[in-house]
Amino acid sequence: MPPARVDPYRNFNFLVEIDGIAQTGFREVILPEATADVIEYREGHEPSAVRKLKGRVRLGNLILRWGATGSRDLYDWWRRVQDGAADRRTISVILLDDDRTPVKRWNFRAAWPVRYEISALDAAGHEVLIETLEVAHEGMELA
Repeated sequence: MPPARVDPYRNFNFLVEIDGIAQTGFREVILPEATADVIEYREGHEPSAVRKLKGRVRLGNLILRWGATGSRDLYDWWRRVQDGAADRRTISVILLDDDRTPVKRWNFRAAWPVRYEISALDAAGHEVLIETLEVAHEGMELA
């Protein structure tokens, strides 16, 4: 009997949970890149041998995009942090399968907004107005 076929997950089935904010309808989530620096080290008695050691791990920022609505929750969070509040939250990005069952969850701890942007207004346009929030964090875990 052949093994069951396993298709990859689609990129449009996802949810975002933010502590204390009930924002829905995210258009796009850009998950951060994770990289580790490489430190090259050579011992004096081995001139041709270079050892490579793991250096600092770097995590990029999380980017959230959504169609503008009457909700001010994410903008107000941005504003509070820019005014000096230490308002850090946990954010979870949840990937769903075709049956809308959670299959992967990325948790971002101690997250706070570092950039807010709104798309251009255009009198000749017909696009949805998009708000963007870039969020720094102190760690990403795949649960």
